[in-house]
Formats: sequence, C-alpha cells, structure tokens
Amino acid sequence: IIMSDRNYVTVKTKLGGFTTLLAIAFIVLKLCNVITWSWLWVLAPLWIPVVVAVFAIAVLFLCFLIFD
Repeated sequence: IIMSDRNYVTVKTKLGGFTTLLAIAFIVLKLCNVITWSWLWVLAPLWIPVVVAVFAIAVLFLCFLIFD
C-alpha cells in the first residue's frame, strides 16, 4: 500500500502487519501461560524478518563486489 502525504511517501507492507499481529498473539499466549516457549521464540516474528533482510542485503552486496 502506498500512501502519499504532501512530500512524504509511505510504503506499508502486509508482511509487517502480519508479523506484528503474530508477535502480539504470541506475547499474549505466553503471558497467559498457554505456551511455554522461551521469549526468544515468542519474539521471533519481530527479529526473524530483520535477520532475513540483513542476510539478503549482505548477499546482494557481495554479489555487487564479486561481479563488478
């Protein structure tokens, strides 16, 4: 979804909203003792997309270095 507000353009991905909702659901389930996962996995929907993005950027950077 692209929204324009004067000189600002905001791009909101559907994946970001999904991972946020999933993280909130996991946190609520953890606090209500429905799941017994460690906090590392409860918060995984927040950190896994960041790790994947950093890895993808690193791969692209290495490709540009090798093939340039």
